This record gives sequence, C-alpha cells and structure tokens, in this order.
Amino acid sequence: MITAGRTGLAIIGGGKIGEALLAGLVRQAGHHPGSGGELLVVERSAQRAAELADRYGVTAVDLVDAATRARVLLLAVKPQDIDTLLALLAPHVTADHLVVSVAAGVPTSRIEAVLPADTPVVRVMPNTPALVEAGMSVISAGAHATDEHLAEAEALLSPVGEVRRVPERQQDAVTALSGSGPAYFFFLVEAMIDAGILLGLPRSVAADLIVQTAYGSAVMLRESGEHPVQLREAVTSPGGTTIAAIRELERHGVRAALIAAIEAAHDRSVELGRAAD
Repeated sequence: MITAGRTGLAIIGGGKIGEALLAGLVRQAGHHPGSGGELLVVERSAQRAAELADRYGVTAVDLVDAATRARVLLLAVKPQDIDTLLALLAPHVTADHLVVSVAAGVPTSRIEAVLPADTPVVRVMPNTPALVEAGMSVISAGAHATDEHLAEAEALLSPVGEVRRVPERQQDAVTALSGSGPAYFFFLVEAMIDAGILLGLPRSVAADLIVQTAYGSAVMLRESGEHPVQLREAVTSPGGTTIAAIRELERHGVRAALIAAIEAAHDRSVELGRAAD
C-alpha cells in the first residue's frame, strides 16, 4: 500500500535516458510527478546538474536531499554505476519509497538486496524516443511492488510514450529488442541514406526520403493491423525492383545478421545483470 508522506519524483542520473524522461515529463502540461510533488534531478556533475536545472526549470539536489523530499526515486544511471549508487542511497531509503530503475540488465533482486526490507522496486526498460514522447517503456514488478506501484510507474512513464508490463524474466529480451532497437533503425536509415548518395542524390534529399518513408512505414504497421509480411508483399511486384532488392538482402544474410545482433544484445544484458554476482 502506498502511504502518505513524501511527495515528488527525483530522477537520479542526467544521461541520455534520464534527460529523455525528464524532458518528456516537463513538456506535459499539468503533469504532477510523484503524487503531486516537485520534480527533482540528481547529477554528480555539478555542471551537468546546473545545465539540466536551467534547461527544464527543475531543482537539482544531492542524493540525500532527493531521498528526503521525493517518494519516487527513478534510478537512471548506467548498469556499471548502479552498485555504487545503491550503496550511497540505501541508508536514506525506506519502504515508503517507490524505486524505479531504468538501469539496463539490472534485476530487481540485485537492487532489493541493498535497500531496506520490503522496499518496492519496479524495473523499467525505456528507449530514447521518449525524448520525443514516442518511447516504449516496459515495466516489471520486484518482489515487494504491487499492482498499485506498477500503475504508478505506468502513469509516470506514459507521458513519454507507450508502456507495457512483462514478467521480469523477459526483460533481457525487451532490452535487446526495444531498448537497443532505435539504434538498429538508425543504422539501417544511415545505410539507406548512403545508398541514396551513391546513386546520385544530395544527402539532404536522401535523408528526407528515407526518414519520411521510415515514419510512414511505422504508421502503416501500427494502424493497418496487418502482418509485416503482408505489407512487404504489397510493395513487392513480380519481377520488379523491390523483389530484386529483397533477393540481395537475403543473399547477404541481413535477416540472419539482425537476429544474431539482437541475440548478442540479449546476452550482453544478461551479463550486465550478473556483473555483481
């Protein structure tokens, strides 16, 4: 049960994901993080803390102040920094806090082992499109987090995109698929722009063509309800240009390479989660 007392939300870590979540939350008119309290940011670099405070109009504080003033603590640090952060934070956390972690690959059990008994922890795998309010955040409950805590995490993350719940055992797959996923699309777009330049198009024209094509294709996938195979086949005429391109992609093993890449990301996520074991 969520209790009264502290209010507010503290985002601990001002890197890309921390800032993406901060920016999306600030842009939401009328958004009141952490049950109506203030929005705080913690960043160990004083210069970066001042930059974020100035850019988003939030208050920069230290860890102790954050734990004192905010009930929801969102841990947005790199996986390799999570143990150091938890050691510093643990003496100031109580079971009345809600700890939300976006550290890739770090299981809730590893966080719970350091924090006071019964502290609710929710694990989140977001991605960087949260910066433009088009993110995909996937959440899982720790041992002491209730449906109420999950609902609160959903409310916290929904201003920056879609939110889904999965069992925690699926989070490494989520990390490989949607957490790292934007990089795969950016890589593909980069290659397609280079191809356009090779074929004689100015870079700006090639970029406009590919970005709009990527956007339109994503909208079709989302709104048509059709399987990707059906949508691809609708573009693929017998003996035409598209099937010639698809043949080359298959000949070069692009499908197999992509699957192998996502498997590698999954394995690395598992390794990061075991780093302190």
